[in-house]
Amino acid sequence: MSPTRVLVLNSGSSSLKYQLLDMRDRARLATGLVERIGERTSRLRHTPRSGGTVRERTEPIADHAAALKTVAEELAADGLGLDSPELAAIGHRVVHGGKLFTEPTVVDDAVLAEIERLIPVAPLHNPANLTGIRTARALRPDLPQVAVFDTAFHTTMPESAARYAIDVRTADEHRIRRYGFHGTSHAYVSRATARLLGKAPEDVNVIVLHLGNGASASAVRGGRCVDTSMGLTPLEGLVMGTRSGDIDPAVIFHLARVGKMSIDEIDTLLNKRSGLVGLCGDNDMREIRRRVDEGDEAATLAFEIYIHRLKKYIGAYYAVLGTVDAIAFTAGVGENAAPVRAAAVAGLETLGLAVDDALNTVRGDTPRLISPADARVKVAVVPTDEELEIATQTYALVENSN
Repeated sequence: MSPTRVLVLNSGSSSLKYQLLDMRDRARLATGLVERIGERTSRLRHTPRSGGTVRERTEPIADHAAALKTVAEELAADGLGLDSPELAAIGHRVVHGGKLFTEPTVVDDAVLAEIERLIPVAPLHNPANLTGIRTARALRPDLPQVAVFDTAFHTTMPESAARYAIDVRTADEHRIRRYGFHGTSHAYVSRATARLLGKAPEDVNVIVLHLGNGASASAVRGGRCVDTSMGLTPLEGLVMGTRSGDIDPAVIFHLARVGKMSIDEIDTLLNKRSGLVGLCGDNDMREIRRRVDEGDEAATLAFEIYIHRLKKYIGAYYAVLGTVDAIAFTAGVGENAAPVRAAAVAGLETLGLAVDDALNTVRGDTPRLISPADARVKVAVVPTDEELEIATQTYALVENSN
């Protein structure tokens, strides 16, 4: 019998998230997170199969190689070691794949070199993703290592959506175009929404709203992305926890010329000191809503700006798609913040959008509709599962190769 387990790795600059899944029944055999890699107080939190006891380790973990070896020890303690013959592949989340990588790809030296060439357009993410891949290859050089790219789902965008209106030669020379991100989430949620409606993905038009600390929207026509809110980098688009989203480019020139700020200072401002935290000092939607309910003016304005931008994208993508079957809310805010969902569609009744207040306040971890039964456009809450999506794509590629 062929091996059926897939280990999914999501390597951040100082963290390593992992899940081990058995693709026969999509069961999670173990999940975990290593945090503060490279610091004196690194921590690993390991959760074995449902019902098992959560284990924690606090100790210095010098780098990603040490982190993955520690993860391997925890998996081995559960009888799930990385040397198991049941392990079919290791799937890696890679944030930026550019135009070249349009689907999951088995990693070789040429693939690694291309991911490295993309570092200038993903300086915070691709280096960490590369470290995770190289570490895993060193531990299991005999095992297929598969890269699943955040940008891949958005490579179906037409040129009219992907191109910026700047000089073509300059854009091509420096790879400047709209790539989009959160692709594994948008792919998973758009298909899950189609299933919720009892239809095939190719028969459904969906607007997916991935709302977390990072946030993005996508217009999905018949299972293919035709537009998305993030661009060359994850900075474009919706108001986010610490990122500004859409902004007049001339603000950058103004800050440089008049404010005498350096490029690095402006980068930090727009990526880490803007969005909700820049507007009101908080980027946790729960805390912002608490402050709104208490009458806090700064939090109220931040919430209103957040919702205003969200509505603009809903309306824009409604126009792009022409007809919309459903809007799906997902990720931390999208799945848990009922006030955000209600406010985002309020006043859009003429577009066929509405939420049922009672359904909207019900919490759950399965896909569900929160719109009235007779709504022309369904509004759904669909929990995302990026790790399962990565494992599914990884396993399918390896099985087809075999």
